[in-house]
Amino acid sequence: MLSALVRDGVHGLVLLGTVGENNSLTAQEKRAVLTAAVGAVGGKVPLIAGVSELTTSSAVAYARDAERIGVNGLMVLPAMVYVPTRAELEYHLRTVAQATSLPIMLYNNPPAYRVNIEMESLKQLAEQANVVALKESAPDPRRFTDVLNALGDRYVLFAGLDDFAFEGLMLGARGWVSGLTNAFPVESLALCEAIRNGQLERARTIYRWFMPLLHLDSEPDLVQSIKLAEAIMGRGSERVRPPRLPLAGERRATVMERVERARAARPA
Repeated sequence: MLSALVRDGVHGLVLLGTVGENNSLTAQEKRAVLTAAVGAVGGKVPLIAGVSELTTSSAVAYARDAERIGVNGLMVLPAMVYVPTRAELEYHLRTVAQATSLPIMLYNNPPAYRVNIEMESLKQLAEQANVVALKESAPDPRRFTDVLNALGDRYVLFAGLDDFAFEGLMLGARGWVSGLTNAFPVESLALCEAIRNGQLERARTIYRWFMPLLHLDSEPDLVQSIKLAEAIMGRGSERVRPPRLPLAGERRATVMERVERARAARPA
C-alpha cells in the first residue's frame, strides 16, 4: 500500500499515526514496520514516524531507533494516557526533540489526547531548532491564524483533521496529513493542487464531494472506518487490532454506503 501511495503521487508518508494503530503495536512490531517502510519506499518520499508512547523515556528510545532505521522525521505526540501540565508537556516534547537530529512535527489534537499545545508552549518549543512543523487537529480554524499571528512562519503548518483540510490550507497550512487519502489519494492531491493554484471553485467541488467521507476522520471509530474504505477501494485491509473490531451492522452499512456513493460520483 505504501508503494501504491507513492506511485499515486503523495508527497510524504506518516508511518504509525492514528490509522497506523501506533498504540496497538508492540515495540518490536513498531520498529519492524519502520524497517519495512524504509526498505519499500525509502528515498522516494519523506517518511515520518509517529512517536506515541506512554513515557518520555520510551518515546526517546523509539525516536532514536527510528532515526537509526532511516526515517526522515518524527511526528511527536504528548505522552499517552496521562494528561500533563503545560510544563510537563513541554518537557516531554523538548526531551524527545533533543534526543534526535531528525526534524520534528508536533501533533496537536485536543479532542483525542485531552491536552492542547497552547500558544505559550509553541513559543517555548520554538527555541528547539529541530522542532519545525505543527500538525494542527484542533477543531477550530481560527487556530491557524492565531499561530501565524503569534509565531509567523516559525512552524510549517499542516492541516490535521480531514474535514478541516480546505479551511486549514486556505488559512496558511502548507500541507495536509490525511487519513482518507489512503483510500482516495488522487482526489486528495487534486484538492491540494486546486487550492495551491487558486482554482477555488474546483477545490470547493472536490471538497463538497469528499466531505461525507472526510467526516469519518473526526469520529471515534475513524481507524475502522478508514480501513474499511481502503478495503472497498482495493487499497488495503480492514483488519484492526483489538480492542478495536471491524465495523458491523448499521455502522458498517453506513460507511460502505458513503464510500460507494463517493466512488460512483468521483470528480473528474
